[in-house]
Amino acid sequence: MKKRTQPLLALIVIGLIDTVIPFFPVLALVLIYVLLERPAWFLNWVQEIYRTG
Repeated sequence: MKKRTQPLLALIVIGLIDTVIPFFPVLALVLIYVLLERPAWFLNWVQEIYRTG
């Protein structure tokens, strides 16, 4: 098997597994938590990002 086909086959297998067994996205869970709880660490993080930018 060529070196170029191995990563392609691995990506195809991962894509098929993700399609068959979809996991609940972690980013959606964090977004729901931030919207409902409004944690102080998130506000501090956003202020730090915009202060340095």
